[in-house]
Amino acid sequence: MPLGLRVSADLPDPAVIREAADLIRQGLVVAYPTDTLYGLAVDPRNAEAVKRLYALKGRAESSPLTLIAADLAHVRAVGEMTPHAERLAERWWPGPLTIVVRAHAILAPETLAGGSTVGVRIPDHAVAVALARDTGFAITATSANRSDAPAASTADAVALSLPDVDGIVDAGPVRGGAPSTLVDASQSDVTLVRHGVVPWDKVLRSLQ
Repeated sequence: MPLGLRVSADLPDPAVIREAADLIRQGLVVAYPTDTLYGLAVDPRNAEAVKRLYALKGRAESSPLTLIAADLAHVRAVGEMTPHAERLAERWWPGPLTIVVRAHAILAPETLAGGSTVGVRIPDHAVAVALARDTGFAITATSANRSDAPAASTADAVALSLPDVDGIVDAGPVRGGAPSTLVDASQSDVTLVRHGVVPWDKVLRSLQ
């Protein structure tokens, strides 16, 4: 049974966040709320923790993981921000736009599923930001559900889908619905990878 950790969505208790971050630093998997859905956090530098996350989800290891960061310093620690990525970050962060950038070698190859890029964003959710900040590095952000199950918007839904997850930070229900919009800004042109909360036409207009 996962360790349950309740916090306020707006003013999370630092002691509870620290307890959850300690689990992540130990290589364990922690579910937590974001501004879209509940996600699963491990340290993306820890190959064994990433493998455990894939196993919990029943997810193919050929699918790379996206990340959540507390601030731009965290983002720059995981990947190289192009001028387009910088513009998108300035316009849309904190918020539900995940930007794919060229990954730094500090990330475990398992996180990238053999690729050379990584998707990252700064969310508009106090708990997610606090958890990444206390962990001291960006954390993974894949949805907290089995790969064949609906995405979870409550802690109870996470517990039903993933009874073997190590911890759940419960801050009440989140918005649910569509995931973050995923765009690739690692090259000279920005391309759409996944439709989501932020409309693609608005992304394009923000680059003009």
